[in-house]
Amino acid sequence: MIQLELTKILQTAFTEDIGMGDLTSEAIFPENDVARGIYTAKAAGVLSGLEAIKIGYEILDPSIKITLYKIDGDVVKKGDEIAEVKGPVRALLTGERVILNLIQHLSGIATSTREVISLLDDPSITIADTRKTLPGLRSLQKYAVRCGGGKNHRFRLDDGLMIKDNHIKAAGSIKEAVEVARKRVGHMVKIEVETETQEQVLKAVDAKVDVIMLDNRSAEEVKDLVKVIPDEIVVEVSGGITPQNISSYKNCGADVVSLGWLTHSVKALDISFNLC
Repeated sequence: MIQLELTKILQTAFTEDIGMGDLTSEAIFPENDVARGIYTAKAAGVLSGLEAIKIGYEILDPSIKITLYKIDGDVVKKGDEIAEVKGPVRALLTGERVILNLIQHLSGIATSTREVISLLDDPSITIADTRKTLPGLRSLQKYAVRCGGGKNHRFRLDDGLMIKDNHIKAAGSIKEAVEVARKRVGHMVKIEVETETQEQVLKAVDAKVDVIMLDNRSAEEVKDLVKVIPDEIVVEVSGGITPQNISSYKNCGADVVSLGWLTHSVKALDISFNLC
């Protein structure tokens, strides 16, 4: 599935980047010029999206020979060689930027996921992503979260029932929203409710939802609120959580901490490509 998504995204990205052709490479190098290049980590991190190297060059020129020295999920340090490619120099340079953009971005997500798991230092709490992803890149970004040791929240709107503040306002109450929803979905669909106050938490408990999200709550507030939530209800904490404050949520009693930051605000992992 990831290979299929990568292929579609790379084809679109190459069309956008190359246009009518790589004017610079085609002007300088004859078609039969061959070179060797190395992808190298320029910073410590966790890798993700390395199939983009294989798939990308296969799209541009199937004659290129690719050797991956690492796999997704591997931890690298500065200076580690990630992959070696050998083939027509035109194709190597034409594909360089698009391939680097993808593996740097996805490896940045994997690295940040591993970082926040380490900072939280609480194996009883799952780190998860959200739907705050770049259009067209969601499946790859969520894959990168898994490479870093995290788990995925909903992939799409049809992947679970999540009642948020505007649903509650439009329906009239948590009770009404949950009752109507439960009548219309099958027994395999879990129901999550986003809450902002203790009163809403208690109403969600009374409605016997499967998951309660505590939105924009401090660690101390979470510790108090979990006391009124039965063990059979999953407790998710989300909103305003970053690497700077996540350690305060250690032992807070939640089951899941979800961070939109993992996919919308991460720094790309520095990776270079150089001809030998």
